[in-house]
Amino acid sequence: MNKLDLIKKFLPGILPLLIFIAADEIWGTKIGLIVAVTFGIGQFLFIFFKNKTIDKMVLLDTGLIVLMGGISFILDNDIFFKLKPAIIGLILCIILGISAFTKFNFMVAMSQRYMKGVTLSDDQIRQFTRSLRILFFIFSAHTLLVFYSAIFMSKEAWAFISTALFYILFGVYFLYEFAWQKYKVSKTEWLPVVDEKGNLKGKASREMCHKDKTLLHPVVHLHVVNNKKQILLQKRPMNKLVQPGKWDTAVGGHIAYSETVEIALKREAKEEIGLDNFNAKLIAQYKWESDIESELIFMFVCTSDKEFQISNEEVDECKFWTLKEIKENIGKEIFTPNFEHEFREFF
Repeated sequence: MNKLDLIKKFLPGILPLLIFIAADEIWGTKIGLIVAVTFGIGQFLFIFFKNKTIDKMVLLDTGLIVLMGGISFILDNDIFFKLKPAIIGLILCIILGISAFTKFNFMVAMSQRYMKGVTLSDDQIRQFTRSLRILFFIFSAHTLLVFYSAIFMSKEAWAFISTALFYILFGVYFLYEFAWQKYKVSKTEWLPVVDEKGNLKGKASREMCHKDKTLLHPVVHLHVVNNKKQILLQKRPMNKLVQPGKWDTAVGGHIAYSETVEIALKREAKEEIGLDNFNAKLIAQYKWESDIESELIFMFVCTSDKEFQISNEEVDECKFWTLKEIKENIGKEIFTPNFEHEFREFF
């Protein structure tokens, strides 16, 4: 779903409130309240007659408008008028605080109510909650400033703080979010999502591929065998997410989005064990599922008698193992399950 569709689905839930705020600023509280409440009642009746259900969210939206409008009427003089933005801000802080710091996430519930057919993942809910917490602190700071300026500062200072400063803070926050998202995208490692035949279906981040087993993504494995029929294995660093500290295929890595299998194989071989100018043969293509991910593995074999002494972020060490040594240690939590599978099937 693109951003425009998301806005179209979410807009009905906040439209009465937006109508009230706009009308209150242009024509005054009375007209704003009448227009917004009329809209809310009309929305409630439309849903009731269409779906034969009582929409509690619409009632809650309309009730909030009535509360804000009532406060506007009550505080329509001198110091109380100056406190009106702060009290409305306080109401919003309470809503944001409940949503961001309790189990009852009102904002998520409202978004799911109006975005029918859209299911938020746990990761999206966490990001949404993070944004609500930031907004809570922004609203809280601004509300305290409005209270202070209404009582202790000049009318001009109060006018700036209660209006212009709010939009400045809001604008700075959205600029920050925009820049942060751009930065995250620029640092994201994108992987192709494929079917079991290797046909491209789309793309997903590496992080998501390691969380969602339905995102089948391709990887390359390279077994390096010397003339003594020994097999080169690499020891995975302890900081690896998958199978840390275990011995694994000499070369293994993801195929990046828009990268061919052959290019990925050469890149990974160079990065992990410093191997280049080699001829590899594809001997298997199969699907492998672990507890956290699903991979389409392209398995290659090549011959090399080079002495490999590697120690970097990708590989702790590597060495040649005899077939006997490998067989004696199968099933002892020394090798990765994936390597043991390949050894049994293809060696």
